[in-house]
Amino acid sequence: MVTHVRAEAQGDERGALLAFLAEQRGGVRRAVLGLTDEQATSRPSASELSLAGLVKHVAEVEQGWIARAKGEPPAVKRDESNWHECFVLAEGETTAQQLAYWEEVAAETESFVRSLPSLDDTFPLPNDPWFPPDEAVSMRWLVLHLIRETARHAGHADIIRESLDGKTAFELVAQEQGTSWG
Repeated sequence: MVTHVRAEAQGDERGALLAFLAEQRGGVRRAVLGLTDEQATSRPSASELSLAGLVKHVAEVEQGWIARAKGEPPAVKRDESNWHECFVLAEGETTAQQLAYWEEVAAETESFVRSLPSLDDTFPLPNDPWFPPDEAVSMRWLVLHLIRETARHAGHADIIRESLDGKTAFELVAQEQGTSWG
């Protein structure tokens, strides 16, 4: 999992954007390292968020945005009545399954972004009450939005993980790399 984004090749804006997205995905993934499903689905704070729920949410959101940019419906349609379900594992779902699904979604995102004729190409925002009517956004906006969304939840994941067992992001990076911190 990426912990530092290296400088992009000159003129590789897509590569730079995708590298920052990969870095933020790594932060969320790292937060579930070494946890059981029971630990990953626990909610150690006043919030309803769990690490497994965050993994499911970011995967679902990323898939949904890429689908919209392609002019396709998201794999899972969410609205006010079922929005909360994207933050909890359903019966039979596991953290490992969600991580594997997210890996597939990430590969699709990479392929899609790299295949675009231009990051200036646009697609319409959904007709949801929280978006302005009849507005279109660029593919650049799309990737920046995914970075922002994932980074926001990577921060939540850090706090939840530290609340579970006291491990900080620094310790999890060191664990992942087989080094020590401190």
